[in-house]
This record gives sequence, structure tokens and C-alpha cells, in this order.
Amino acid sequence: MDNKQSLLNFASVLLYMAGALIIMGIITGEVYYPSGYTTRLSQISDLGATVPPNSVITQPSATIFNFTMIITGSMILLATFFLQKVFKKWLFSIMLGLLGFGILGVGIFPGNVTPWHGLFSMLTFNIGAIAAIVSFKIVKTPLRYVFMVSGLVTLIFFWGASYFIPLLGAGGTERWVAYPVVFYLMGMGGYVAGRKDKLLAS
Repeated sequence: MDNKQSLLNFASVLLYMAGALIIMGIITGEVYYPSGYTTRLSQISDLGATVPPNSVITQPSATIFNFTMIITGSMILLATFFLQKVFKKWLFSIMLGLLGFGILGVGIFPGNVTPWHGLFSMLTFNIGAIAAIVSFKIVKTPLRYVFMVSGLVTLIFFWGASYFIPLLGAGGTERWVAYPVVFYLMGMGGYVAGRKDKLLAS
């Protein structure tokens, strides 16, 4: 029991900190990016490198963003390992692990590395949404419905991007895709920390 509690403690901290670091890493990268970068028009991954042709890599924003993704992706993978050891919910663990793998890939392959960056971005957004939805296998009400809605928001804005870009811009639309997944990570970390005793007893 004590070992399981320790694993859940580590997992909760890793998930919450991964979400927080993603947000702070993006903000810090934006701070150091030169003028012309806007949340409406610029994609998040432009911080690492803009897409070809004529890719632009701006330092230190690129290093900050790419290392943030590598570190947080690794943190999510490690948290997934701990959660699987405790709960043995393979569907949830596979989805959460793939989310970490996708974020790791976004950092390893910046926007100028095609087609890999685009593939890892698609994996991150879609699998992240599915991970939030299937977390109902672990999470109890009412938070399970909050996570499910977060996943649905990501899927709606990702697959309906052509409808939202005129309203929010490419950058704004992408943030509506990405941030619900980030908030889910932080929420999941907090949930595991706050309910670990009841989770172990269930």
C-alpha cells in the first residue's frame, strides 16, 4: 500500500508540473520572441521553429520551447508508468503514454522538421483529447465529466479548425486545441494527489 501511495504521489506531481511547465515554457518563449509574434496569428510551435519554406528559428525562444516539450513529455511518460503500476488500466495508460510521446516528439522535431513535427503535433492533440475522455476509468464524478468535455473541446476545435480560424486566427484556434489538454494534465495530477487513498481502496 505504501509503495502504491508513493507511486501515486510521484505521478500526481509529474502530471501537474508537466502541465504547469508547458504553460510557463510557452509564456517564457513568447516573452523572448521578437515583435510580430501574436497569439492570434502565430502557432505555438513557431516558438521552436516556423514551418518551411524559409523556416525561422529564434533564440532563446526555440531552446526554451523545445526543451520544455522534451522535459514535459518525459515527465508524462514516467507518470504513466507509475499510474499503470497502480491501476493497470491499459487503455488509459496507452493514451496517456502516447500523449507524453507526442509532446516529446514535438520538442525533438521542431516545426522546421517535416513531416515529423506535424505528425507528432497531430498525435499530441488527438491522443491528448482521447486520454482526457478515457480517464473516466480512473476519475470519479464530477471531474470525469470536466475531463471528457475538455477532450471534446480539443477534438471540436482541431477537426473544425477551418470554421474557427476566421474567428480566432490560426494561433487562437490552436490554443483552443492545445490548452484543454494541458489543463487536463494539471487537473489529473491534482485529482490523483487529492484522492489517492480512495483510489487505492477502490
